[in-house]
Amino acid sequence: MFDFLEGYDVLGAFWTTVQLTFFAAIGSLIWGTILAGMRVSPVPLMRAFGTVYVNVFRNIPLTVIIVFTSLGLADVFGVTMGVPSDFKALAFRLAVLGLIVYTSAFVCESLRAGINTVPVGQAEAARAIGLSFTQVLTLIVLPQAFRTVIGPLANVLIALTKNTTVAAAIGVGEAALLMKEMIENEAQLLLISLVFALGFVVLTLPTGLILGWLGKRLAVKR
Repeated sequence: MFDFLEGYDVLGAFWTTVQLTFFAAIGSLIWGTILAGMRVSPVPLMRAFGTVYVNVFRNIPLTVIIVFTSLGLADVFGVTMGVPSDFKALAFRLAVLGLIVYTSAFVCESLRAGINTVPVGQAEAARAIGLSFTQVLTLIVLPQAFRTVIGPLANVLIALTKNTTVAAAIGVGEAALLMKEMIENEAQLLLISLVFALGFVVLTLPTGLILGWLGKRLAVKR
């Protein structure tokens, strides 16, 4: 029944999807946290940068961003990401960069919502004892904000996992690109679609369940 899978590295394609998700998630969390700090910063220029960034990149289609990283950064500006002669590695790194640029805007907004749930009095008390804005943010506000938004961040991670399929547009050999190739070569459209749909369910469902459980366990009691 599944003879059509022979000759195709399905597990390898999904492993590439996992790697895209992992590296993009780490980068998005770091950059999104920095952006969230900018959004609540007392410095007007930083607030303006964070606001413009989020509003711009959150409203640009991910496909446009991914294609720009390839056609714009690599082809026009000659960005090699440290691998000038390896097309596959370059495409992978450019895809990760595009996913980070896009996803970090959603991470930022999720974190900003969490920051807004922290009582203002806590930040004021911290400032009153001499802590700087950075210290207040990292020691008082962000730890509580992260605990509050584990659920929303789980949704962002699930969306990121599914968004990795866009990387196929620049030739990254992840699951969506292999599925396209198999559909073109095999007369098993329904079965191929079911196999890859099941693969993404296996990747995303445990993530949602585990992070949802953690969100309930670690939620800040108010």
